Amino acid sequence: GRLGILIVRHLKRLERVILGYLEVCDGPEEEARLGILETLQCTIEHAWPRMPCRLAVLLKALLKMMWDVHADQGSTPEPVKAALLQEATECLILLDRCSEGQVKVLLEGVYSSCEENRLRECIRKVQENT
Repeated sequence: GRLGILIVRHLKRLERVILGYLEVCDGPEEEARLGILETLQCTIEHAWPRMPCRLAVLLKALLKMMWDVHADQGSTPEPVKAALLQEATECLILLDRCSEGQVKVLLEGVYSSCEENRLRECIRKVQENT
């Protein structure tokens, strides 16, 4: 549809916006971050063929965000943290599908060096997804 065409045309700018939002915690409800993760899912679905070359950048940003969310001892309520991790995991699964399993490969190293059960759980979901 039209959204798809707009997304592809503005992919570079959109990517910058997405990466910018992923870096910043925006208060206990994290509305901006949750919104941007949804946008990212939508973007991956519409700009499928363009995603593999952006894999490394997106993967790094998502994993960093997941780590930050997990490590945050601040005011973010548990259900919001859970939602952020779930949406980010969903993004990783979509990226994995459109890159024919490259994400699974890249995550192997992360999984083996990660000691946080909660993050391991997210990575396992991506790895088990077919």
